[in-house]
Amino acid sequence: MRPVSLSMLLGTTLFFLSCTSKPAGSGDTTPPATPPATDTKTATSGCTSTLTGSSAFTDYTKQSPGVCHLITAADMPAPNTASSVTNEPTAVPRKSDQMPAAPAGFNVQLYAKGFSNARLLATAPNGDIFLADSDGDAVRVLHGVNSDGTAQTVTTFASGLNYPFGIAFYPAGSNPQYVYVANTDSVVRFPYQSGDATARGAAQVIVPSLPTGGHGTRTLTFTRDNRLLVSVGSSSNLANTDIDKNEVNRADVLAYTPDGTFLKQYATGLRNAVGLTTDTAGNIWASVNERDGLGENLPPDYVSRIREDGFYGWPWYYIGSNPDPRLPASHPELAGKTIVPDVLLQAHFAPLQIGFYSGTVFPSIYQGDLFVASHGSWNKSVRGGYEILRVILVNGQPSGYFEDFITGFVNSDGTVWGRPVGITTGADGVLYFSDDGSNSVWRVTWTDG
Repeated sequence: MRPVSLSMLLGTTLFFLSCTSKPAGSGDTTPPATPPATDTKTATSGCTSTLTGSSAFTDYTKQSPGVCHLITAADMPAPNTASSVTNEPTAVPRKSDQMPAAPAGFNVQLYAKGFSNARLLATAPNGDIFLADSDGDAVRVLHGVNSDGTAQTVTTFASGLNYPFGIAFYPAGSNPQYVYVANTDSVVRFPYQSGDATARGAAQVIVPSLPTGGHGTRTLTFTRDNRLLVSVGSSSNLANTDIDKNEVNRADVLAYTPDGTFLKQYATGLRNAVGLTTDTAGNIWASVNERDGLGENLPPDYVSRIREDGFYGWPWYYIGSNPDPRLPASHPELAGKTIVPDVLLQAHFAPLQIGFYSGTVFPSIYQGDLFVASHGSWNKSVRGGYEILRVILVNGQPSGYFEDFITGFVNSDGTVWGRPVGITTGADGVLYFSDDGSNSVWRVTWTDG
């Protein structure tokens, strides 16, 4: 039976706000069922301005909804290790009247807050939103929507985990039998029936051991042929894998059977593939945090379809055959094998979870696009990222353009109140995202202004 009280949460109360980015009464909480018709979609549909070449490299002072960017490998500057800086974000509390900024016609509402560490999201078949509360070592379930846009109930699905991050339902479809959860050092699964707000059984260990240390997020997705993919990031920013044994089975995507039998390295050379998802055609997509230390705008982070058995450069090369100058030229044979990703983002923006907008509530130019939670930089002199990006697809193919879609998490003085992490489409056609700065979950609706 679904709990209806908040007293079960963490032994404390999670507080919900009836806040929106519009004045009260300015629009319905529930978006219209049928969005307006639009013209044929292009690579810049929905963009209010476009930036290309060196102008596409910006920072938070120039980020606003509707600004679109196109970055190509030819736009990359030369490596400049001397220009690399450390500029960690200065976190401050969100003020009660602060809300993220969205494009015209969209509205952002605060869905729930008060978590220990609001990270990755996943939508259950019945519409529940699963949240990895990583520092709380738990998975929460957010259910329903009140008239003010807040969650009706929040429950703890499972606790006693170890920095959980990735969440996946298996098998695909309306009646999954398990919820898979990636701890930082293992993968477990729980028996599940649609609508479960708490786990109906103990965790079953599927993958008993994953590499630990360094990048600690582990993300999950299933292939069309039911292989379990697990992303494991590198242990550092710089490694010589010929001699560094800490990099074994790291900076790659590993493939297992649903029961946990190791199959192969599905793809390699991915320095830190935090986001991992499967599209409706069966393509595997990842968001990758590239290395730091080579300069203000180098190398670009990226989002890309991931080829099985493909090599993406780490640690020897980046964005094609560009060598890391800090390493010996030990592997010239890999230069021509390094795949250039589909969509280059700005360097150091730290793209985390990615998710396709699968609803029909947003206008058609947004339907099928890939949304990216950008956690934000620590290696730029003027910080950038800290936003939700929209990667624009045309006829299912990446155009190369991406948009600053939801912004406003950085204050004018450079302090930071929000850092996006997770993103998913709800069964109600609304876009949900989490941020671990304010430790909140937000919902983006279409209201047509």
